[in-house]
Amino acid sequence: MNFFKKKRMFLFLIAIIILVGLIGFSTRDRSSQTLPEQIISDTVGFVQNIFSKPAQFTSTVVTNIKDLKNTYEENQVLKSKVDDYKGLMSRNQELEHQYHELQQTIDKFNQFTSMDYNPIPADVIVRSPEGWFDQLTIDKGSDDGIDTNMAVMTASGLVGKVEDVSRSTASVQLLSGFNETNRISAKIDGGENEDGDEQAPIFGLIEGYDEKDGMLLFTGVKPDLEIKKGSLVTSSGLGGVFPEGLSIGEVDSVELDEYGLSQTVHVKPTADLYDIDKVLVIDAASEDASSSNGDEGL
Repeated sequence: MNFFKKKRMFLFLIAIIILVGLIGFSTRDRSSQTLPEQIISDTVGFVQNIFSKPAQFTSTVVTNIKDLKNTYEENQVLKSKVDDYKGLMSRNQELEHQYHELQQTIDKFNQFTSMDYNPIPADVIVRSPEGWFDQLTIDKGSDDGIDTNMAVMTASGLVGKVEDVSRSTASVQLLSGFNETNRISAKIDGGENEDGDEQAPIFGLIEGYDEKDGMLLFTGVKPDLEIKKGSLVTSSGLGGVFPEGLSIGEVDSVELDEYGLSQTVHVKPTADLYDIDKVLVIDAASEDASSSNGDEGL
């Protein structure tokens, strides 16, 4: 029994000595590892590499997915801001257009007021697709002083005349709907000749509209009269319905009729007949302009 105890004590001491020796051996400065250490290191490195590659790949994929999601969310926010910006830009342009149009209308209102006319401002409320080129409806009527055959203008120029009137609204016939039975007495500015002298105006009638070219037709001009492109065309006031001096358009081109007996002048309207929002109805309050309520061929 004592023998076995002594043997175990002896083995224990040997194991301690070997352990201390190994510890001392492993902690000393060495330039290279032993073969067992190399095998163990290589094995551990190989195992670590096997597990670390998929872990790194998974981590990279997860990171990329998160970055992609964040990029998508940021892109959606930016798109929303861009859409809002575009909406604001469009609204701003619309407001600028309305302001410019309103300012021009006010200037024209003051101009007609100084000419002893009574301009009545109105807004367009109806323009049906069927009669887009012929008629529109305004929000002023007989209660506001509107009467038939009154001239209707925008800030740019003449657009038509009042055709029918109710108490609160009025129907306006546009220049693009005029024909031989609806005419305007007009004149073309003669301008200056080569000597600088003022030439007499050329009188005629606006009695048609060329839808293809978007031009008013000024007729009744003698073939020997010279008409310059760009000359101003205004109402003459001779018919007693429209006041004198209302801007109608400018000369675009001139052509002889098939018999060479008269000229037809193509007049580009100064007013945009397609885009009309605000108008002025001209009540010729001056004695000269309102002395006659006769027919101007209208």
